[in-house]
Amino acid sequence: MNVRSGIWGVALAVALGGTAAAEGGPLVTADWVADNLKNPKVRVFEVSVDPGVYERGHVPGAVNIRWHSQLVDPTRRDVASRESLQKLLAEAGVDKDTTIVLYGDNNNWFAAWGAWVLEAYGLGERVKLLDGGRKLWEAKGLPLDTTTPEAAKGSVELAPLNAKLRARLGDVLKVAEGDKGVTLVDIRSADEYSGKIFAPEGSKELSIRAGHVPGAKNVPWSKAVNADGTIKPKGELKKLYAEAGIDGSKPVIVYCRIGERSSHTWFVLSKVLGYEVKNYDGSWTEYGNSVGVPVANLAGTVWQGK
Repeated sequence: MNVRSGIWGVALAVALGGTAAAEGGPLVTADWVADNLKNPKVRVFEVSVDPGVYERGHVPGAVNIRWHSQLVDPTRRDVASRESLQKLLAEAGVDKDTTIVLYGDNNNWFAAWGAWVLEAYGLGERVKLLDGGRKLWEAKGLPLDTTTPEAAKGSVELAPLNAKLRARLGDVLKVAEGDKGVTLVDIRSADEYSGKIFAPEGSKELSIRAGHVPGAKNVPWSKAVNADGTIKPKGELKKLYAEAGIDGSKPVIVYCRIGERSSHTWFVLSKVLGYEVKNYDGSWTEYGNSVGVPVANLAGTVWQGK
């Protein structure tokens, strides 16, 4: 029986069993989300980077999270505080047993950042990504809404920040200086990795050095997704990363430019494949601007001061 037939009892059964979300999987399908839009145990959040995307239309009932002000600290380069994030979620109606679904534009880059932050605050298996994000939702012709949802205040409680999910400059520098106990993965494009370009065109967050961290393997994040934006099957992912020497036998640190694309790969490696992974959210804008650190610049590009 199709959940959309309006039989609420069946909808609740689907929400609590027999689905990716109920089985503990990290991904939920667009159809699953559409079938659970009125489920009180599910809260959907949009985390997009492009301005105005949410306002032009969003998944019905979805709450907007502005990554640049609500998922990060407003005065220091850091993730949002436990207190501010707990308040945001509670005001959106998130309770202690709520399933949280995140989605966004740009192949869920910043939605994955949100998943990483929420994982670090202890929400773990309760956090899911809408596989394919906005791109797939719109491609399937599923409904969009422009109203701002309201909800009764929730009772969610976050744990203290888990530092084990986060790599720091010192951790990355150890790999650059020869530590073989950790695999470092640069998930940027081949041109960024080689040093041919400093950053994607139009980027505002830059470093004054091009290239990559010595010893880092290059597996661009985009290789892990299908044309429709969904994440590739587990078997294909294992093969993709194994070919680059990443098989889960050693801890992994992932990085990009500012930490959002690497969050996508963190999600794939950690949540889908089950590997031990840290996200280096300082990424290249920290490392490439640091004094005295080694840099591998295959293209030999030199900063021109602009």
